[in-house]
Amino acid sequence: MSDPRYTPLRERHEALGASFTDFGGWQMPVRYTSDLAEHHAVRQNAGIFDISHMAEFLVTGEKAAEFLDFALAGRISAMTVGKAKYSLMLNENGGIVDDVIAYRLAEDRYLVIANAGNRGFVDSGFAKRVRDFPSLVERALPPLAPGEDRTFAGFLGDRGVDVEDVSDLFALLAVQGPAAEAILAATPGIDELSTPWAEQKYYAWADARFRGEPLLIARTGYTGEDGFELLVPAGDAAALWDALLAAGEPHGLVPAGLAARDTLRLEAGMPLYGHELSTDTRPSQAGLGRVVVTAKEHFVGKEALSSFEDSTEASEAPVLVGLVAEGKRAGRAGYAVVDEDGSVLGEITSGALSPTLGHPIAMAYVTPSSAEEGTAVFLDVRGTKIPATVTALPFYRRTK
Repeated sequence: MSDPRYTPLRERHEALGASFTDFGGWQMPVRYTSDLAEHHAVRQNAGIFDISHMAEFLVTGEKAAEFLDFALAGRISAMTVGKAKYSLMLNENGGIVDDVIAYRLAEDRYLVIANAGNRGFVDSGFAKRVRDFPSLVERALPPLAPGEDRTFAGFLGDRGVDVEDVSDLFALLAVQGPAAEAILAATPGIDELSTPWAEQKYYAWADARFRGEPLLIARTGYTGEDGFELLVPAGDAAALWDALLAAGEPHGLVPAGLAARDTLRLEAGMPLYGHELSTDTRPSQAGLGRVVVTAKEHFVGKEALSSFEDSTEASEAPVLVGLVAEGKRAGRAGYAVVDEDGSVLGEITSGALSPTLGHPIAMAYVTPSSAEEGTAVFLDVRGTKIPATVTALPFYRRTK
């Protein structure tokens, strides 16, 4: 077993009394004070999260856009500089390897942020995708010799594409909540912003400096609230954390851990890899068919997806739904969804007593015949049938 990994902010978290948990091989703060207090702070004011366990890849070169159009399910080349796009990496069977966010930094330069636990899969996935894309390989690479094996990073550097795993060079912080913009605007040391705060749109990013060092600020997040994610050199992470906390104190900013992050993203109907997403899940099952640009000539998984969507299997495959239940007992991941007679209709992937809404909510994969909004079902909570109703996602949507 490998040693646990810690982010550059370990000492800050320990000083704040954080409880830690393993997440993708990293020891991450699960809470500082109370799950509920941290959750409510994000909904009402703001919370700051350390998400430095996430993986970052730089994709550069004259064929970078073409390569990412093949490697990911979306049309990444259509993004303009300064924008970001949510996308999926699929395997050859059309299953989801990971969900990622791609940022276009320049005409020939992209940043791709992936989930911590999938860092190795994404890295090897990039390599496999170049080797499995004959038209791109023919233009960008000399043929591979029999038995030749090469990793992707660097070997296309002189031929149009280069991928570099820069995860260990950076830290990633998130400030989320209604007060996020005011907090960042008041943070000492952040200057030279390329886009004024009020003009920075959702799923866009801006260049800035923090104490003279590069800082990328993206208006993205995983909570359902307005907010920003800040990519900073690892050595500057502690100073930025301190500056943000100081600027945020008058605005009610609190450190928040993974427990609050999970209930926030669940209320917002945002999928979590390993729960709602897996290599056994096709995008359409997860309600992410819109992310896939089937009009593209080539992308990994296209043929398998086309075959799946036209098959009987697709019409019978479980689909992701939202569930709201009565009372206070919440269904958890792995609990069955059943009908009145106790026959199994599906399985919960994420569930909790919603801190914001005050009643149990869950996401679950159920049979298509049970997926219509308003359908009455039951949650099997340790042998007790809890009445629930299929509902549209998300459960919570911010009003401004």
